[in-house]
Amino acid sequence: MIAHLKGTLTHKGVDRAVIDIGGVGYQAYVSKTGLGNLPSVGGEAFLHIYTHVREDQITLFGFTTPEEKQIFLRLLDVSGIGPKMALSILSGMAPHDVVQAVVKEDLARLYSIPGVGKKTAERIVVDLKDKFLKEFAGIGAQKPVNKPLYNDSLSALVNLGYQRMTAEKILANVSLDDHTSVQSVIKHALKEMGKIS
Repeated sequence: MIAHLKGTLTHKGVDRAVIDIGGVGYQAYVSKTGLGNLPSVGGEAFLHIYTHVREDQITLFGFTTPEEKQIFLRLLDVSGIGPKMALSILSGMAPHDVVQAVVKEDLARLYSIPGVGKKTAERIVVDLKDKFLKEFAGIGAQKPVNKPLYNDSLSALVNLGYQRMTAEKILANVSLDDHTSVQSVIKHALKEMGKIS
């Protein structure tokens, strides 16, 4: 079994990367987050590897952090989720966002990912919430969020035309404790969006 790959990055595609090690090119499927963490072509790359073996093929899946690989492996424990879907989930959300969605039972966030239906999202939460709380305490154990204020603010930003993922990233940087109304949160969030646009 291949545990990791370290070598020269020779190709970086939409969902895969090729690393050259001693003249042999190893192709691994990588999430969008992982691809973003890799260097430019020609640079030295390191990937933690999961090897998926079937009768007709051997497929490598690569991860730039041990945490991303661990979340991937946990997703494989869920009935109905194979390697391609697990990687698709990690492409739809950053690893820490997957943990947050599961721990907070944010089903809508999970089934907004292409290929993940409501039943699959429910299975993910039921099967993995307790495991994620134990294994990723540093990621999942954040202070409680004012859920109604957060949801109303998120809805307002989406109604203003912002992509849900963009709105969520901005709200993650807004301390809801400092605001008592949706209007106040939106005003602060729009300032933040101005900084990153």
